[in-house]
Amino acid sequence: MTVKLMEKDSVGVPTADCKTCPHREDRLKGGRCNPGDVCVRAMSGRQIARFFSRNPDLAEHYAGDEFWERRAIAARYLSQQRLLQMLDDPDEVVRRVLAYRLPIDQLQTLVRDPDREVRITVADRIPVEQLEQLVEDEDYMVRQTVAKRLLPGRLFRMILDNDREVRKTVASRLPTESMGLMMHDTAAEVRLVVAERIDEESLQGMLNDSDWRVRLTACQRVSIDALSSMLNDEDDDVRAVVISRISAAATDR
Repeated sequence: MTVKLMEKDSVGVPTADCKTCPHREDRLKGGRCNPGDVCVRAMSGRQIARFFSRNPDLAEHYAGDEFWERRAIAARYLSQQRLLQMLDDPDEVVRRVLAYRLPIDQLQTLVRDPDREVRITVADRIPVEQLEQLVEDEDYMVRQTVAKRLLPGRLFRMILDNDREVRKTVASRLPTESMGLMMHDTAAEVRLVVAERIDEESLQGMLNDSDWRVRLTACQRVSIDALSSMLNDEDDDVRAVVISRISAAATDR
């Protein structure tokens, strides 16, 4: 379809030429479109979106339009069967709509999509048992989505993920009995999550952590009997917690 555009009006709103529009006799006269506001032919996503919200029955007509934004917005109103015919659309925005709207059992085609937003949506929607194929995705946001949904018992493959935020998510969901596998993580933020969840006995191994926040958390949770070695910690806040807990324990006796 060739779109003949007029100059923008006085307030800068894109306006199409109604004289050549195929919808001027039915939609325009019927009040279902309005130049500069509700228009499928203007190069304006907002106007196009308003047009399809009033005229969803025309979505099929624009599913193969040359303008990506028309295709993307029209896709919101198409049947799932019609969407399956658009899986190879060249524009990532269109495929993002597909990733949201396709039946879950049809998402495998988009698992290796070149667009990260498409893969993030796929990772958020596919069945949990299919998530492991995205464990090593090149994009950390995709892997983060996987780490949030993967069954805890299957998170071992992500313990050494390259991204700190992904490992923090893994540490927050890993089975408690497996937390020891991450207590020496290279990132203090990850070890802090471990210190908050690891069992009390294993926690003693984190009292000498290089980061004061990790030691502080460990001192708040470890048994009283293990605190005496921390009375001379270099950090004031750590020592204060140790002294407070020991004093409270002595009072309770």
